Amino acid sequence: MRMRSALAALAGGLLLTACGGDPAALPQRDDAHHSASSAATSSATPTDGSGTTPAAAEPVALRSGERFLELRMPTAYTPSAPSGKGTDEYRCFLLDPKLATDSVITGTNFLPANAKLVHHVILYKVEPKDIAKAQAKDDAEAGDGWTCFGGTGIGSSAGQNLNQAPWLGAWAPGGSERVSSKGIGTALLKGSRIVMQIHYNLINGTGADQSAARLRIATDDGSYKHLKTLLLPAPVELPCREGIANRLCERGEAMKDLNERFGVEARTADLLHLLCGSDPVGPTQQCTRPVTNPMVVRAASGHMHLLGRKISIVANEGTPSERTLLDITNWDFDDQSATVLPQPVRLKTSDTLTVQCTHDQALRDVLPALADIPERYVAWGEGTTDEMCLGIVSFTTS
Repeated sequence: MRMRSALAALAGGLLLTACGGDPAALPQRDDAHHSASSAATSSATPTDGSGTTPAAAEPVALRSGERFLELRMPTAYTPSAPSGKGTDEYRCFLLDPKLATDSVITGTNFLPANAKLVHHVILYKVEPKDIAKAQAKDDAEAGDGWTCFGGTGIGSSAGQNLNQAPWLGAWAPGGSERVSSKGIGTALLKGSRIVMQIHYNLINGTGADQSAARLRIATDDGSYKHLKTLLLPAPVELPCREGIANRLCERGEAMKDLNERFGVEARTADLLHLLCGSDPVGPTQQCTRPVTNPMVVRAASGHMHLLGRKISIVANEGTPSERTLLDITNWDFDDQSATVLPQPVRLKTSDTLTVQCTHDQALRDVLPALADIPERYVAWGEGTTDEMCLGIVSFTTS
């Protein structure tokens, strides 16, 4: 009952503000120095069997049945913090791919028009049954799009939001064109719309943006394995270092600040303890969830912000069948691409998945982006200067 209640409460906000997107369509990562700067997009080359593509110098030619489709924001948008406080805005733009047939997305690329502003982008599917709700949200706010901290505010049930997130793909620092292996794609029904959620961060720049996404798309003729995304969030409870004291070093005050900046989405920090259990306060937190349906894991990625040090995803931790799916020991905010599994890993409903993250307040001393921001108690929050712990698992059902 506690698990179901937590999933229901998290449904609106855990779709998520994450910066990884469709991890099985991300280029393979290498550990690198933590630099916190923007990354340019590059190309990708397909592999066979993994469901993903590593980065390469040459772009991927269109394969049989594929075409490119570019979707651009209808007008330029100038972001600002909706509450008047903080440096972040999440804006959702409703786009129409004009699909006349059921289709699959076999690749995504993001084309930022103002890269200094764009922290991450997630593309969400909006099935025909949800279009009216999406249009109503768009119409309710002046200008194009709507404010959407957390998820889009439309769509699926709570459990599905975490176990099968309605993501089509995403861009984050270190991202490039992401191309699925032959025969694998993300399903998109005839007549669907797409929400392009952009997290704007104003630390490094201001001004207008009119970004676009370029999709690689094909007709869903029944031959494709459908790629799906599972989200594994865990709490973040990082106190100030010894000897540092200010109002925001108190958790209660830090939570009030989160609420002022992000409203109801600030509750995620507490709700994650209902989902995961209450870990001790400290730099390392984890969450274990049961596998709800059989799956074939093809790639995994992680998401943290600037204070991240390490993140891992382990199947069946502490058992004879333990398998490490992701182990990043030197987190690089500017390389959030996925780790492709050398061989897909099959999991059944008796298995578990555990995500674990380590954060470090000492990184404030070396990161220019945090130089003028006072130390505070850090919990899960939507902003670039807050923190997250999110494992992202990309899978098919066969």
